[in-house]
Amino acid sequence: MTTYLLITAVVIFACVFLSKVSSRLGIPMLLAFILLGMLFGSDGILKIPFDNYAFAEQICTVALIFIMFYGGFGTNWQQAKSVAVKAGLLSTAGVVITAALTGVFCHYALHIAWVESMLIGALIGSTDAASVFSVLRSKRLSLRYNTASLLEVESGSNDPCAYMLTVTFIAIAQGSASGGQIGLLIVKQMLFGILFGGLIAAAAVLLLKKIKFSTAGFDMVFVVGIAVIGYALPAVFGGNGFLSVYIVGIVLGNTEIRNKRNLVNFFDGLTGLMQMLIFFLLGLLAFPSRLPQVVLPALLIAVFLTFVARPVAVALVLTPFKGKISQQLLVSWAGLRGAASIVFAIMAEMAVETENDVFHIVFMIVLFSILLQGSLLPLVAKKLDMIDEKGDVMKTFNDYSDEVPVQFIQLSIPRSHHWCGKTLKELTLPPETLVVLLKRNGENIIPNGDTELLENDVLVLSATSPDHVEGVSLVEIYVDENSKYNGKLLSEIPKKENTLVIMIQRGEQVIIPHGNIRLESGDMLVVSKTEI
Repeated sequence: MTTYLLITAVVIFACVFLSKVSSRLGIPMLLAFILLGMLFGSDGILKIPFDNYAFAEQICTVALIFIMFYGGFGTNWQQAKSVAVKAGLLSTAGVVITAALTGVFCHYALHIAWVESMLIGALIGSTDAASVFSVLRSKRLSLRYNTASLLEVESGSNDPCAYMLTVTFIAIAQGSASGGQIGLLIVKQMLFGILFGGLIAAAAVLLLKKIKFSTAGFDMVFVVGIAVIGYALPAVFGGNGFLSVYIVGIVLGNTEIRNKRNLVNFFDGLTGLMQMLIFFLLGLLAFPSRLPQVVLPALLIAVFLTFVARPVAVALVLTPFKGKISQQLLVSWAGLRGAASIVFAIMAEMAVETENDVFHIVFMIVLFSILLQGSLLPLVAKKLDMIDEKGDVMKTFNDYSDEVPVQFIQLSIPRSHHWCGKTLKELTLPPETLVVLLKRNGENIIPNGDTELLENDVLVLSATSPDHVEGVSLVEIYVDENSKYNGKLLSEIPKKENTLVIMIQRGEQVIIPHGNIRLESGDMLVVSKTEI
């Protein structure tokens, strides 16, 4: 046991180190995790024997639950809703078209049996959220025409469709399902996935708003439980657990809940650990000695997938929306394959006998995709003139940035204090500060200029530099060209109950607001929401 724990610690440290090295070398870090697993594996340097597909499938499925959940939780719906329809079509119709074209190619070009060909197409039909997010975040790749949001929503939501296709073709390969049964399987997957996802998300939001956890960190434990039940409950009834948990994630991530920033930080770290685990384990499971036998068919499939199947699917989906050719080409190139494809291949390997080594074929395709497409994505974006120099890709994610320089200062007003008995407008506050909350006899009050300070009042002021105060949560509102706030004075914006704009971030400038400041496109409003 101690030896295994020691090896685990060494692997984690090695993954963290490799993430830094790969970033400097311009190589996707997920590829480094896979290669590390191969070095530890049966054919590697340490020669750790591991070929337990069932165990690997269970561990990787658990890891995928949290990756899928955070794929939804981290998506900023305000940024993404303008591309939601296109992303939804790419993640459904796009996956089906890609899988079908790839299956046809495998059958006619490589002479693989029909069912096995379509199974391979289903396995690699979806793009990988972890791979796409990794490249966009690490390279801070801001893209024109809201393409970053399009890629994030597509890659975060298309695994359920690929999973459904995989389960369908596994059932066909097993000969255990008729046409009617397959139709029922698809309906159950979609219906229960959406139904349970919506119900669990609604219940989770209600509970998170009603329950005040007495112990720090229990809200994180609670949300972990929500993610797990978001997958498990629909799966028990034959529904698509991955679809359900993604819906739960996107609803929770775009709802105002307590301690959200800490939840984001927690799940960011947890998802990073899950990515390390899943890619290392997949590398450990692979046998490098078997790769030469599949390198040619895998390379041919990867080339067809990258340069034919994916571009055709993207063109069929985006052309009716008058998508720019440059955008279509970039979206086609950004269709990185990753962990989900290999995990689904493990499922297929366990469920059916195949003539070809499907697992290692898919494994090689993923390596090719991450290495070539992931490494060259920034260059391709630049060559296609798709880089948005004024944009910030981090705003397309739903995590409130820890680097926004806001802190809270709390001070008590004793009877002897010279502010006692004065109204706020009579005070001379420290420069670049704003009173955001008044605590009086256990009650939280949103103050204004006429609010008089009494003995034992507690004032909460905002200033620069990050921190957190109980009773106040922060929400971001991004002002773009089409925003109803663009060009308006702050005093002209209707004030919502228990909320206050406490900071405006304009480029690199941090502004403590007042009523006469005029909002501009590109402004990020930081709004405090007080719990009364």
